[in-house]
Amino acid sequence: MENIDKIKLPLQASIRDALNIIDDGGLHIAVVTDENHQLIGLVSDGDIRRALLSGKNLEDSVIDILNKQPITVRKNESREDILAKAKKYRLSQLPVVDKNNTLLDVIDITRLATALSKSNPVILMVGGLGTRLRPLTDKIPKPLLKVGDKPILQTIIEQFKSHGFKNIILCVNYRSEMIKEYFGNGKEFGVNISYVDEPKRMGTAGALSLIKDIKEPFFVMNGDLLTNINFEYLYKYHLSTNAEATMCVREYEYQVPYGVIEMKGNSILKITEKPIQNFYVSAGIYMLDPSVLKNIPEDQFYDMPTLFEDIMGSSGRAVSYPIKEYWMDIGQMDEFEKANEEYSTYF
Repeated sequence: MENIDKIKLPLQASIRDALNIIDDGGLHIAVVTDENHQLIGLVSDGDIRRALLSGKNLEDSVIDILNKQPITVRKNESREDILAKAKKYRLSQLPVVDKNNTLLDVIDITRLATALSKSNPVILMVGGLGTRLRPLTDKIPKPLLKVGDKPILQTIIEQFKSHGFKNIILCVNYRSEMIKEYFGNGKEFGVNISYVDEPKRMGTAGALSLIKDIKEPFFVMNGDLLTNINFEYLYKYHLSTNAEATMCVREYEYQVPYGVIEMKGNSILKITEKPIQNFYVSAGIYMLDPSVLKNIPEDQFYDMPTLFEDIMGSSGRAVSYPIKEYWMDIGQMDEFEKANEEYSTYF
């Protein structure tokens, strides 16, 4: 929703205030929040009608008629899950809250149900050898390894589809025939899938030189990670920044296993025992403008960090998009096992 403030009410509001909001807001509800923007409850036009019939008047407090336990969703829930919840509880609107119950948005279910698919391409890099997961990958490419009873790549595709992105391009190399046989043209999965065959290992960005006629901002993502981020939010963020490239980043915490000595000359100034340092690292998910393709050399190994450096070196704009949602890079056996343990919690 573009302006959620149009349907928000403070705790001290009256039923009349709620009625005015409902009449003007277009969603047939008003939401009541506290001073910290935490959701207190909802009131609908039906609630007001029932209240007036029971003897309430318009100057009474809206708190008296509030639904204080509304059904809510989180911002990273898929379109399908939101629609299923709305159908189950026969709801036309659903508030979006974070883990602290802070109101983030209100979803109009009718608009969501009729939302059009977006044409922006999703390019998934699935040509790697998966050497660190051997022997599991000796006979099967890593994107086809099952996590949660389905291939990693299938979950990735389903996540993009849930946010309306259905034009999938798979950059394949190692055991590409198995990936093509499983996914085909994508019809079985409700998406459109095409393939780019890498003749050799080309890095995390080199294969982009093989893709022609991209005219819209597009996603690039490694095909060996699982995440439940909202790809539509990433898309809108990228557009809002007017950047050529957006890199999703995650905070990484590292504890130095020793005492760290701060010195001046040979004098010890300070000793910090096993300090924790925080860094932002690439999450392997990117949103790029078609203009960046001119930076990518043909038929060469070329990595995504190099692309970002080249963009910045030519006075282009590259931005970061911190993600807090679930994210797992399945590169090691322990990560593969952990992803299987956590899958049902996040997907």
